[in-house]
Order: sequence, then structure tokens, then C-alpha cells
Amino acid sequence: MTNVIEARGLTKRYGKYKAVDSIDLEVPAGRIVGLIGPNGAGKTSALKAILGLTNFEGELKVLGKDPSRDRAALMEDVCFIADVAVLPRWARVWQLLEFTEKIHPRFRREKCEAYLKTTKVRMDHRVKQLSKGMVAQLHLAIVMAIDVRLLVLDEPTLGLDILYRKQFYTNLLNDYFDEQRSILITTHQVEEVEHILSDLVFIQEGKIALDCTMDDVQERYIELMATPETIEAARALNPLFERVLFGRHIFLYENADRAKLSALGELHTPSVADLFVATMSNGGEA
Repeated sequence: MTNVIEARGLTKRYGKYKAVDSIDLEVPAGRIVGLIGPNGAGKTSALKAILGLTNFEGELKVLGKDPSRDRAALMEDVCFIADVAVLPRWARVWQLLEFTEKIHPRFRREKCEAYLKTTKVRMDHRVKQLSKGMVAQLHLAIVMAIDVRLLVLDEPTLGLDILYRKQFYTNLLNDYFDEQRSILITTHQVEEVEHILSDLVFIQEGKIALDCTMDDVQERYIELMATPETIEAARALNPLFERVLFGRHIFLYENADRAKLSALGELHTPSVADLFVATMSNGGEA
């Protein structure tokens, strides 16, 4: 399988501080990858390197190209939506579409217009007249109408209400994603993207703390909600993490004997959010 991103020893320094610390990363084609980490973990610095927006150390190939040397050519196959709107506030919608049509050979204006007809965004609107949710819809409409191989989303629904967030990801799946395209998402709203991810990468203090497929998560990790009388027995089985919810003790295990655990209480597959908290609390080891 072809990888759209390949990094070996990728490092980004700001003075003596390493925002990204010698990470190895592979993103296969046709996958939706969640890059999850706390504030200051190195997510944005990694994205900037991938997009050719900053220099870096180590080896990095995106769609077979070096982002630092071949950014212009790379941007023909990559689109990016940031956490803050970058569309010029003075421009009218029709002007943005006209401009994009002139500068990007793979932009399909009719597809963009067809999507916008399903929204409240009108061609004569100026960007400054649009709500934040409508700006996100406009940005997504433009991006989805460009035939690229990699879409990078950095907190794309930050500040949007739940209706706009759900609509954003529904449209992304139904109207954009296919097995020829790849999507890399960073977000703090992990519960909302969990169901669309195929791969999961946790980053902490510039290092990769977890890198696996969502299928691996279901196979490797299990949560036990122990009964009061089995708490000590559960602890004796060396859980990765323990938390208490409404007085019930919940233990997270990796590659554990599920038959043995089932005798101690209820078993569940951990959510991405719970796995993230456990990984960060254990210093990046899960």
C-alpha cells in the first residue's frame, strides 16, 4: 500500500526546544487518520512541516515529495483547512470561486456551487457577512471541489455548534472521502471524529505515544468495570490505567485475557477519549 506521508526522525526545533522530537510516521493512502494530542504536544508543528510551512530536520516525504523543496507542486495534490478562517473577509463568495478556478486546475466550480446550494451561503455574500459555521461550509465546499489526494484538517470545527460540526463531518464522508484520498485530522473533539477514523496517532511532548489502527484498538485494549468485591483482583492483573466513575472502578488493559477479565465485571471497548486520557496520564505509554 502506498503511503501518502512518510516521516523518519522528523524533528522541529524552536531554539533548544523540540516541538517535534524524532518521530516516525506513516499515513497510508485511503485512510482517515486522527492526530490527537494535548495543547503544546507538537501537532501543529508536525502539520506545518507536512504542509511545507516550516523547516525541519529528518526525512519527510508527502506524496513522494519533500515539502520544504517541492511545496508548490505538492499543493496541487494537498488541501488544508485551519482552525481559523483564512478566507478574505472583504471578498464575495463568487469572487472566491472565480479566483480558485483561475489558480487551481483541479477545481470543479459546478461541484462547489451544487454543494453551496444546500447551505444558506449565497454567491453575493461577503465572507464578513457569514457566521463562523457558514464560513466553514464555504471553505469545505471549495476544498471538496478540488480533486486532491490529501486533505489536512487542523481543528476544522473549532467554535462551531454541534449541528454544524455533525454536518461538516457528514459532508466530508459523503461528498469527499474515497479510497483514493487520505485525510489527516487534528482535533480536541475526539468523540465526534472517533466513528470516522481508520487510524489513530497520539502525540505527547513531541513524541508519538500511540500509533495504531482503530481495528487494533478494539483488539488490543479492553476496559473492565469491576464490581466492588473484584477491585483488588482487577488491580492484580496490571492494568494500564484506573479511573473511578460514579463510584465504579474502571480498569484499562492491553492484550489481556478477556475470559479472565469477564469474571470480574463488565467489559467494554474503550473510547478514543478514554484511551487518550490513559495514555497521557501514563506518560505516553499505552
